[in-house]
Amino acid sequence: MGRFGVTEILIILAVVLLLFGGKKIPELMKGLGSGIKEFKNAAKDDQTADKKEEKEEEKK
Repeated sequence: MGRFGVTEILIILAVVLLLFGGKKIPELMKGLGSGIKEFKNAAKDDQTADKKEEKEEEKK
């Protein structure tokens, strides 16, 4: 169980293409990309909220 070679990657891609079809794959990738974008934005918002709370605590 080592690294994936070119042959294994091609087989996986062929199976994915057979399962989902050529038209569905771009939709899946678009959904995946928007999900990652939302996750990053939520993480960034959480960090800024933490920094604001720390500044408020320091003022007290």
